Amino acid sequence: MTHPIHIVGGGLAGSEAAWQCAKAGLPVILHEMRPVSGTAAHQTDSLAELVCSNSFRSDDSEANAVGLLHWEMRAAGSLVMRAADAAQVPAGDALAVDREVFAASVTAAIEAEPLIEIRREELKGLPPEDWASVIIATGPLTSTPLAEAIRGLTGADALAFFDAIAPIVHADSIDMSVAWKQSRYDKPGPGGDGKDYINCPMDKAQYQAFVQALVDGDKTEFRDWEKDTPYFEGCLPIEVMAERGPETLRFGPMKPVGLTNPHNPQKPYAVVQLRQDNRAATLFNIVGFQTKLKHGPQTEIFRTIPGLEGARFARLGGIHRNTFIDGPRLLDANLRLKARPSLRFAGQVAGVEGYVESAGLGLVAGRFAAAEALGRPLAPPPTTTALGALVEHVTGALADAPGDYQPMNVNFGLLPPLAGPAPKGRRGRIERRRLMTERAKTDIRGWLDGAAVAAA
Repeated sequence: MTHPIHIVGGGLAGSEAAWQCAKAGLPVILHEMRPVSGTAAHQTDSLAELVCSNSFRSDDSEANAVGLLHWEMRAAGSLVMRAADAAQVPAGDALAVDREVFAASVTAAIEAEPLIEIRREELKGLPPEDWASVIIATGPLTSTPLAEAIRGLTGADALAFFDAIAPIVHADSIDMSVAWKQSRYDKPGPGGDGKDYINCPMDKAQYQAFVQALVDGDKTEFRDWEKDTPYFEGCLPIEVMAERGPETLRFGPMKPVGLTNPHNPQKPYAVVQLRQDNRAATLFNIVGFQTKLKHGPQTEIFRTIPGLEGARFARLGGIHRNTFIDGPRLLDANLRLKARPSLRFAGQVAGVEGYVESAGLGLVAGRFAAAEALGRPLAPPPTTTALGALVEHVTGALADAPGDYQPMNVNFGLLPPLAGPAPKGRRGRIERRRLMTERAKTDIRGWLDGAAVAAA
């Protein structure tokens, strides 16, 4: 009799891992502590709840590394990508989703799968020794008892960084006589029409006053033990960006390029963009506006944005502390804990950053666990692929430099360079990426075909 594979955590990584194991014909017990125990960021007890943004980022599989990761995961039968495609909302060239529809779709699929049993319970220590195969996918908000137990087993301190949440606005409270709908450079993207974002323009004086208000605004104070915790660079609070220089935001989330204001022929000095957050288009989140401002200053400052003077907020921004393990030192090439190989790690707790990256690591961990349970060990995906590059980052990056390991989004820098001289210039860069994605697609097909033959 095949022992069940235990998966701890029902987020994106855990849900994807459970799905991959079940599709391989193996029984799964998925342990999710919500609603028995909540977290500082979750609002529901749905599986795969999206806490921060609703965007899976670019869906361009030829010019963008995360778009390539989308492609590879679809080729591998990803539940997360299937649910994201079904729940998509317009977002230019990005894949964004109605977060409630997405989570409901993943939850329904997992609940309907006869090989998966969901147990709503908190694991308050290490899994029992008689659990032959375990995937820990508890995410960045791993409960304190479990985190302490892992620390005791490994003798290593969990690393930590701060992550922030952007506010969400009711669409009918946005003044469309000031704002307008347009994607940058009119790109339609998946499910869009080139008018997928709401844009709020600022002139120079408005922008400068806004930046100063961000810098001066009352912010969340950290506890003593949190003060040395860094931010993740890919998700900085907007006021932290503002503190780096008065023009930082104009070259970041508030850049005015690729947009034309139909209400005013004068080019805006800066633009605030809002992205559709649900399928009904009744909610929009403010793009790049993760914040640690206290709630009062948030509403006051964000209502100075032209078009948002009367904004009603469905959710205000916030900040929470995330944890992850030192994967290169603690994990082997199959994501197993060296100190106890029956335990695997996947998702953000293993040190990837981003929804799709977390789900991608869950997909690979699920396939590793299933192959091992069936007596057919599986090699990691080639490092020339997005999935393989993530596994290599988690298990091999900076292995000789303890303490330097940091969370990482997928990017072309993680993939090995092409053989031969690299094309030069902007066109050369585009061609180089196209060739890298072409190589990755060929190599991931080979890995998936090889895994299928081994399983036969």
